[in-house]
Amino acid sequence: MSRRVLFLLALLSLPFLMAHGGGGCGGDEESVFGPPTQSACPNGSTITYANFGQAFMTQYCTRCHSSELVGAARNGAPKFHDFDTVGGIRSVSDHVDQTAASGPASTNTSMPPSGPIPTEDERKKLGEWLQCGAP
Repeated sequence: MSRRVLFLLALLSLPFLMAHGGGGCGGDEESVFGPPTQSACPNGSTITYANFGQAFMTQYCTRCHSSELVGAARNGAPKFHDFDTVGGIRSVSDHVDQTAASGPASTNTSMPPSGPIPTEDERKKLGEWLQCGAP
């Protein structure tokens, strides 16, 4: 099977893989995803992967959401939700927003499910960074 076909099959299977199992990284899809935060990217935003995103993901997310983790080591985190690269984050940025970010419409706190936990200010920065395209 070609890489393109495998990639398309992986994309089509995402809705079925999205729910975290009963492990330490979440619950079912309905309990994990909150509403979009409606965060905005302000003119002149200086938040980048290098000065914010990478450290945020390392501190709060990659203990479950890492491409280097497989099976039980993912603690229920769905496949294809890997946050150890900026590309992996960008590919599911709406899910990150709906589980961990804060903005004018909502503050989503289902992720991470256990400590350490980001502050509300960090969650607001996450929302801004995602809306800026996770530069």
